[in-house]
Amino acid sequence: MKLSVTLDRDEDGVWIAECPSIPGCVSQGSTREEALENIKEAIQLCLEVRAEQGFPLTIETRQVEVYA
Repeated sequence: MKLSVTLDRDEDGVWIAECPSIPGCVSQGSTREEALENIKEAIQLCLEVRAEQGFPLTIETRQVEVYA
């Protein structure tokens, strides 16, 4: 399954990874690489829980560009 994730750095320099198509699926790491590895594990766990609870595995998301 191919999913998009977002990567941001917080004010303490910690990398935050989130999978927008799986509600609540967020992880972090001290490096970009660590955050990406951690979000992969979080995605697997979130998908397992959603399947067990009978929720849809993902929700539809769409990326659009907005010019301000």
